[in-house]
Amino acid sequence: MKNIDSLIETAAELKAEGLVEGQIAEELNISRETVTWLLTHGEKRSGVQGPKDVSVDWSSIGKSSIRLRQVSMALTDMILECLECSDADVDVVVGIALSGVPIAGMVAEELGAELAVYTPTKQRWSQEKGEAEFKGIFSTNFSDVSDAECVIVDDVITSGRTLEEAVEELNNHGASTNAIGVLLDKKGVDDILGVPVSSLLQIIRVN
Repeated sequence: MKNIDSLIETAAELKAEGLVEGQIAEELNISRETVTWLLTHGEKRSGVQGPKDVSVDWSSIGKSSIRLRQVSMALTDMILECLECSDADVDVVVGIALSGVPIAGMVAEELGAELAVYTPTKQRWSQEKGEAEFKGIFSTNFSDVSDAECVIVDDVITSGRTLEEAVEELNNHGASTNAIGVLLDKKGVDDILGVPVSSLLQIIRVN
C-alpha cells in the first residue's frame, strides 16, 4: 500500500467482494475503526481526520515459505527466551486466524508442540451487525486447548482486543497462556492481560 488512496480503493474492493469490516481489518492489518473511516469519511474526503493507525503489508514475507520460516524461527527464539524467564512450558501453540496461523504452524513445529487455531469475533464483525451475536471459536480440526499450557501467535497487534479475547477464551477452557508472540506490535505493549508479549518489531509513536 503506497498511499491512502490505494488503501481506500483496496478496502472498497474487499467490501464489494463480500468481506465484512472485521475481515477487511484482518487483510489490511488495521483497526476496525480505520476500516470504517476508509469506507466512509476517507472515500468522501469529508475533512474528518482519520484514526492514528498504520497499515502493515507483510506479503513479501507471507508469499515465501523460506522467508516465513526464517521469521518464524526468529519469533520462536524470542518466545523460548520468554518461557525460560518464567520457567513456563508449552503444549499447544494457538494461531489466530487468519494470518497468524501459518506463523503459528511453524512456531509449533520448532517448539515440538501441537497446533490450535482460534477464529476471533472480529472475523465476523460488521458495522451493521456489530458483534453481540457472534463468538470466537477454536477449530475442532486442530488441537484441543483444554487444560493446556499455551502460547498464542499472531501477525500484528493493533488494538490488542483480539489477543485479549483469545486469552480470555483460553482461560475459559482451563488453559494457561504463558506467552504471546507477534511479528509487529503497533500498540507498544509488554503484556496483554498479564501475559508477556514478544514482538519482532514494535512501533512507538512519538507524537
